[in-house]
Amino acid sequence: MNDPIRYYLGFSMVNGIGPARLDRLISVCGSVEAAWHATQIDMARAGLERKLAELLIHTRATIDLDAEQERAARQKIQLICREQREYPAALLHIPSPPPLIYVRGRLEPGDGWGVAMVGTRSPTHYGREAGHRLAHELASAGVTVISGLAMGVDSVVHQAALEAGGRTVAVLACGADLIYPERNTRLAEQICESGALVSEFPIGTRPLPQLFPVRNRLISGLARAVVVVEARPGSGALITVDYALEQGRDVFAVPGPIYSQASIGPHRLLRNGAGLATCAADILEGIGMGDLAAQREAREILPDEPIERAMLGLLSHEPQHIDALRHAMNLPIDQVSSTLALLELKGFIRQAGPMEYVRA
Repeated sequence: MNDPIRYYLGFSMVNGIGPARLDRLISVCGSVEAAWHATQIDMARAGLERKLAELLIHTRATIDLDAEQERAARQKIQLICREQREYPAALLHIPSPPPLIYVRGRLEPGDGWGVAMVGTRSPTHYGREAGHRLAHELASAGVTVISGLAMGVDSVVHQAALEAGGRTVAVLACGADLIYPERNTRLAEQICESGALVSEFPIGTRPLPQLFPVRNRLISGLARAVVVVEARPGSGALITVDYALEQGRDVFAVPGPIYSQASIGPHRLLRNGAGLATCAADILEGIGMGDLAAQREAREILPDEPIERAMLGLLSHEPQHIDALRHAMNLPIDQVSSTLALLELKGFIRQAGPMEYVRA
């Protein structure tokens, strides 16, 4: 059965074979299906250690991939692999994107407008109010609010987005069938109704401490920017910032009272060049989404032409001059210029310099 999802599902259940090792194995074998059935010689050529090779052989001999897919379906968990169109485009541009994600609820293309909001699990009254206000404003503007479902700032911003009638996505440090902390079960149910719960861990995975940094990597990976509301030194929110910088995401911080320990993290970020976040407009303007309503309308009205898709495929986060794009597309300069103008209007790209363009 040539269904790549089932094989990505299988590999997600082999502890120790992450995206990098899987990519090496696929490169040796030619496809994810062939990689699942790899011989020991193939595994050795891909650089898999003996214990990992033995674990892969044991796993594929003991699990029923069809049964695992049925198990996910029964729990209304969608399996999305990186080869599918439904896979979040933002994740494809981070180092070693997860080959498979588990989703409860529904991801939408508009979630590409997402902004992550993170912070301490024990916010001050000021932090709660500031986080709620920013998340409510962002959701009201049509921005998906992304966070980690933890107590504190995470819960506040998820709830604020729901109250605004907007979308919110919660990234889990456990399987998508579990809710942690349990006291957020009702909140998670509400998120599923108008957003999504997302995990890269197999069904049934318990929320172990070492999984939270991995979860944080996915939070920033799904977002266009990360906003830190309150964070004490050593906070997990600052780990999310490290991932955001590695992934090329913009970072913003909410200023706080100078005598508050919870303000130390945001103030250090601001001192080191993070954007100032006092309202949603600060964030949207900082990441080139100040005219978000017009961009969203343009995406809906203007057709998705093959030339536009081809042009977008040529662009990355490295600036490219219009002449280089014209040469690559082999099109008249006026057609290249008009296509770039449409992509910029839709919010897909932006100018990085005179006649130079990058993905937004």
